[in-house]
Amino acid sequence: MKTVYLDNAATTPLRQEVISEMMTVLGSDFGNPSSTHSYGRKARSHIELARKQIASLIGASPNEIIFTSGGTEADNLVIKSSCESLGVNRIISSEIEHHAVLDTVLKMKSKGVEVCFVKILADGSIDYKHLEELLAEGVSKKQLVTLMHVNNEIGNLLNVERVGELCEKYEALFHSDTVQSIGHYKWDVSKVKIDFLNAAAHKFHGPKGVGFAYMNKSCKLCPQIIGGGQEKGIRAGTEMTHNIVGMAKAFEIADAQIEHEKQYVLALKKRFIEGLTSKIEGIAFNGLSADVESSTYTLVNCRLPLTSSKAGMLLFHMDLKGIACSQGSACQSGSQKGSHVLSAVLTDDQMQYPSLRFSFSIFNTEEDIDYAVEVLSDFCAS
Repeated sequence: MKTVYLDNAATTPLRQEVISEMMTVLGSDFGNPSSTHSYGRKARSHIELARKQIASLIGASPNEIIFTSGGTEADNLVIKSSCESLGVNRIISSEIEHHAVLDTVLKMKSKGVEVCFVKILADGSIDYKHLEELLAEGVSKKQLVTLMHVNNEIGNLLNVERVGELCEKYEALFHSDTVQSIGHYKWDVSKVKIDFLNAAAHKFHGPKGVGFAYMNKSCKLCPQIIGGGQEKGIRAGTEMTHNIVGMAKAFEIADAQIEHEKQYVLALKKRFIEGLTSKIEGIAFNGLSADVESSTYTLVNCRLPLTSSKAGMLLFHMDLKGIACSQGSACQSGSQKGSHVLSAVLTDDQMQYPSLRFSFSIFNTEEDIDYAVEVLSDFCAS
């Protein structure tokens, strides 16, 4: 059976170069990086070289990069620690953030931090005018704005430059969850007013279980995981040397090939949209995912004109045909709850129809796209 992987927003396959780099470390450079003997020093050298590589790719200093277990931990670290060690007592976010941010923000609310949500427009975009109003209202407080760069379900792009300028104007801290962005878009933190961002290696063909947080050197955060002095005392626990090395390699390759891969994947996205539009009458696209200028080139979220009884078989049918896609964030796949993102941007009538997220990578082909279009259109027509 033909198999097609179109769930790259959930996770991506590892590059062979990354596997090779990791296997070298796993096989011979296995020392504890906190040890002072030669084995430990060798492991430490791998970690610090990776830190320098990653920092250089986003325009940061090595001492501004903290390695974590992934994007979720980094979000928790930044948001919780900003409240505990930087005196943040007001957070501005949105209701369509990833739950790693949204749930952490709500946790801070339960501890007495004021939380405000910026309005979301019908197309899933942030209401920048309302954001400025919220910032102006809280100017007497220590504020943190946390808004994701690329929405992981509908693909909308945040104007980070504009948000950064607003935060600077009102002296607020700015954090962006860039898990769906790092490795797909160029970043230079020296040119954007941003205090914190984070990444997960498995979103750009690196290993799972590792990520990093960028923290502007002017922002001194306290640890959320304690019990050791690793990562400059900000994140305790023996560093996962092989994963860190793999992440640095994956990021290095992604950054070097970013323009070529962007054009290739964007062409696949356009082909997919054109195919679906021509073959499925009544299909619609959620958020701005069909707008190639205002959404990421890596995903499409479509809404299908199916009855509720038929919709229940949709994802099963796609899987049966060998096509991997998603109804929403993979982090919510075990939940019976609907997408909080789609609930925020769609009407009740629109929510009655099933939606699927398809996400692409350099490893997909035109044949993959055409096959997915054929399977989906045949199902809708049957």
